[in-house]
Amino acid sequence: MRKILIASMAAAAFSLTACSEKAQEETSEAGAAVADDAAAAGDAVAEGAADAAEATAAAADDAGNAVEGTVNAAGDAAAAAGDKIEEETAKAEANDKQ
Repeated sequence: MRKILIASMAAAAFSLTACSEKAQEETSEAGAAVADDAAAAGDAVAEGAADAAEATAAAADDAGNAVEGTVNAAGDAAAAAGDKIEEETAKAEANDKQ
């Protein structure tokens, strides 16, 4: 009876050890999968940040072009107004001489 009891205890201990090793292996695999997912998420965030930086640079460039266009249009309008003032002044002077 004693041999059967010792054999049963040895079998139970071996089963627990096997389960423990399997659990450790599964835990290790799960940890590796989580690490891979975290790395992929980090890559996606970095790619998204790069895309956002490009979009911001493009928007800033567009805004600079718009400002330059506005300044040029304002300059053209001021020149046209100056020409109109000069023209109207010449007309007024001609009328005054009559």
